[in-house]
Amino acid sequence: MIEIQNLTKRFAQHTAVDGLSFRVRRGEVLGFLGPNGAGKSTTMKMLTGFLAPSSGTASILGFDILRQTRKAQRQIGYLPEGAPCYGDMSVRGFLGFIAEVRGYRGAERRRRIDAAVARLELERVLGQTIETLSKGFKRRVGLAQAILHEPPVLILDEPTDGLDPNQKHQVRELIRSLSQDRIIIISTHILEEVSAVCSRAVVIAAGRLVADGTPLELESRSRYHQAVTLVGGEALDQAALAALPGVAGVERNALEGSLTVLARPGEVIFPQVNALIHQRGWQVRELDVERGRLDEVFRTLTRGDAA
Repeated sequence: MIEIQNLTKRFAQHTAVDGLSFRVRRGEVLGFLGPNGAGKSTTMKMLTGFLAPSSGTASILGFDILRQTRKAQRQIGYLPEGAPCYGDMSVRGFLGFIAEVRGYRGAERRRRIDAAVARLELERVLGQTIETLSKGFKRRVGLAQAILHEPPVLILDEPTDGLDPNQKHQVRELIRSLSQDRIIIISTHILEEVSAVCSRAVVIAAGRLVADGTPLELESRSRYHQAVTLVGGEALDQAALAALPGVAGVERNALEGSLTVLARPGEVIFPQVNALIHQRGWQVRELDVERGRLDEVFRTLTRGDAA
């Protein structure tokens, strides 16, 4: 388990992280969310022992990050923001260096490097210097060094930043495959990543925790939770839809030619909307029920921080 209690970091007069507390258990993939400047990277650096907190505590699998720093760090695979690597080293040389720093020699060193290279598909760039790689490949090299020692805890700061859609899918599949018996924390601003790979999400703003729940729980806080969108059908009667039981309102999207019928909190309105469609004989090309919009929830939770 990772346990954070009242974690605080101050820089002169600025409080970057303010009394943050939460726990992460084995098998969880935690999405760590917040706007720019919310304190995400500062929290990551404290968790990994690169920054000392001003107050509060953090422990990694029972090892206090201040009092037992080396033991805590041995449990962690860390991908920092920007994936910093030694640019003048080749990919093969860099991963070999990391393996040796981790204490691996001989056949075990080769096995660990080969496994990380295969997982991140780095074979064709092994001989290149890191400074000549694309942003996406640099990110993949950073991920390879993070998983080289098969750590029980992975802390990843923007793991898919700069990757193309195929590479993003590959990294997400890797995270899923690693998550069964590990703790994984992903700091990201890509909200689709939360729905794609995270079992839980923590949202911070101005260094404080403002939400903690599963992606579905967060989406249920959206005004679009259980909303029904109708696409097509010029004869759609907006007033008739708005008058249905449980309906909070109707929004028209002229660009898409659609209507979105909003549900009151706790109401399920699809049966009423569907019945009205059949009753009026409307020709509807698409009929979708929304889980909620995470981006809208995120904006609502962090609006004061952004201001």
